[in-house]
Amino acid sequence: MTWRKVRMPHSVVGPAGPERPRESCPRRLPRLRRALLATALGLLAVGPIAQAQDPATKVEARGGASFGQWGVETGYIAAGVAPGDDFYLHVNKGWLESASIPAGFPMTGAFVHLMLRTEQQLQAIIDELRAGKAEAGTPARQISDLYASFTDMERRNALGSRMLQAEVSAVLAAPDRRELARRMGDFGHSSFVSLDVAPDPGQPQRYILSLEQAGLGLPGRDYYLKSGEPYASMRTAYLAYIEGVFARGGVADGKRRAAAVLAFETALARCHWTPEQERDAVRNRHPMTVSGLARHAPGFDWAAFLDQAGFADVRRVDVHTDSAIRAMAAVFSRTPLDTLRAYAAFHYLDNHAPLLSDAWADAHFDLHSRRLAGIAEQRPLDKRALDFVNQLLAEPLGKLYAERYFPPESKAAADKLVKFLRLAFRERLAEVDWMDAATRREAVAKLDAITTKIGYPDQWHDYSSMSIRPDDLVGNLRSYQRWVRNDARAKLKEPVRKWEWDPTAMPQVINAYYSPTGAEIVFPAAILQPPFFDPKADPAVNFGAIGMVIGHEMGHGFDDQGSRYDGTGALRNWWGKAARKNFEARASRLVAQYDGYSPLPGLKVSGQLTLGENIGDLGGMMVAWSGYRKLVDAEFQGQAPVIDGYTGAQRFFLGYGQLWRSLYTDGFLRQATLTDPHSPGEFRVNGVLRNFDPWYEAFGVTPQNRLYLPPEARVRIW
Repeated sequence: MTWRKVRMPHSVVGPAGPERPRESCPRRLPRLRRALLATALGLLAVGPIAQAQDPATKVEARGGASFGQWGVETGYIAAGVAPGDDFYLHVNKGWLESASIPAGFPMTGAFVHLMLRTEQQLQAIIDELRAGKAEAGTPARQISDLYASFTDMERRNALGSRMLQAEVSAVLAAPDRRELARRMGDFGHSSFVSLDVAPDPGQPQRYILSLEQAGLGLPGRDYYLKSGEPYASMRTAYLAYIEGVFARGGVADGKRRAAAVLAFETALARCHWTPEQERDAVRNRHPMTVSGLARHAPGFDWAAFLDQAGFADVRRVDVHTDSAIRAMAAVFSRTPLDTLRAYAAFHYLDNHAPLLSDAWADAHFDLHSRRLAGIAEQRPLDKRALDFVNQLLAEPLGKLYAERYFPPESKAAADKLVKFLRLAFRERLAEVDWMDAATRREAVAKLDAITTKIGYPDQWHDYSSMSIRPDDLVGNLRSYQRWVRNDARAKLKEPVRKWEWDPTAMPQVINAYYSPTGAEIVFPAAILQPPFFDPKADPAVNFGAIGMVIGHEMGHGFDDQGSRYDGTGALRNWWGKAARKNFEARASRLVAQYDGYSPLPGLKVSGQLTLGENIGDLGGMMVAWSGYRKLVDAEFQGQAPVIDGYTGAQRFFLGYGQLWRSLYTDGFLRQATLTDPHSPGEFRVNGVLRNFDPWYEAFGVTPQNRLYLPPEARVRIW
């Protein structure tokens, strides 16, 4: 069974971070807002440069920040590049010329910087657990034993793929399509659909089983359907890899079968929705009964598939990408049985390859990482083991991480900042001139209803039933998969667990996200570190970094898709017709802007695919800026001090520009541009700021500068 690889629909990470993540006149503040602002100052106005100054005072930075003296590494700023010509390059030119991508990564930047730091902390925790003698069945022992099972290469090399051979033989001997459908629902297998149990957009207080298109071994449909290079070479490499998998797995007639598998996947790719279409929340909602699914997508035995997956008693499902699933079921029904057997056998072996011998793991890396993503070197065994533990036991490991590295006072301070920025967003909603009063009331009610989770969960899952042994790596994976399936089955009989966090956003993860059906924004502990947040940095830099990230996640509740959900998490149209029309007109202009950006020769950003994230960035910038101006009004009598020749406004934007500096391999950048809803870092900076009036004022940008847009061409949404 293929469980959907959880993609947080509205997260800050993107091509700027792996996975696989911006001066007005002073005015008096109402009493409540002044009180909340005061609580935020403890978080953002810490350190020697944060003391109130005479507005005309120029001060020198006195150090202490993790990046530079006051939060920005000014040595990397390129005076020869005008801010208005290319602000991203102006801030980051020196870094881009001197940085290198760490071994085993497809890119580097702020997210990787923090990942490596967090990785050291997690490794220290695991080393201590392994040195101790934890009681069997405890989280500490499970983490230790899982790590040991992954690093035992002597055993893995001796076994090879032996433990998989019985299932491979059974698949290749399957007598009919019904038996193949049944096996595709079992652990370790792939099919042309993925499964997920998540809140029902129609009744967000309950869970529903959903289905979505899947089944491709290459990163996306374009890798099968685009002609020319580099796609043709990638398909050739994939074909050779499939043949190699069959050879290592002892499957006869591998050359013919490999060609058949690639042809079958190409037929599936023709059925797939585009990434842009997959984003459409309304179009993706198709609740129906299981019997209705059988009528909607005949040619595949849905009852056998769902029974083996553990959902025989489910009567109602939500079918995403509905036309693609119907078309793929038809492809399945007319494809020769031997091709379907070969497809199932190949993916069963490929899914387990990173857990087998060196030969299997190296070949898997060579295709999926080196050839497709441009990663030159595989990570060391201990780092891969840590990654694996961080996937299967992310929550218990994250609990230990939070206890050690995230003090309660940090959680409290961050919560105060979120409340403060929420007020800034509320004021922005009141000022929007294209929205009618009724829609505005709905928008404010939704903003007020969005809950916040910071640092770590208040309640944790119980993993004690999961059997983990130090000498059975594949068995450990099965135990985890069984736990996930049982937990998913239990959810279908329960109200939605408001305490639960997305499994890919545990405390040790550098990310943040907005959940539309959960009506919540979530900030794991690990993102509350430099360069996102540094209590010793200049407040302007903090607002331009973590302030923008917080505003970005709030903004997702009001992007082109998040805005379709109300404050309860229900998919409901709460907009007036004129307001929606005005919103979409502004959004379409943003689409057109980003359609014009090109990260590689012959490759364009999709403005429609990245629209939600771009609206989140633009809205986050506005919220962060509004919050920063309130701080300046309260603490600096309306004018922040000049530090090292930079005004407060300039430091705010420098902090933002530094946050998204990134280096990518060409392969990863191509893959991300084609499939990821986030724009590359360069355009997250330049694309946002050229629409933002305060940036023009801060750096004196004129019509002679390349990034200049006339005021009437600048997109203003929130």
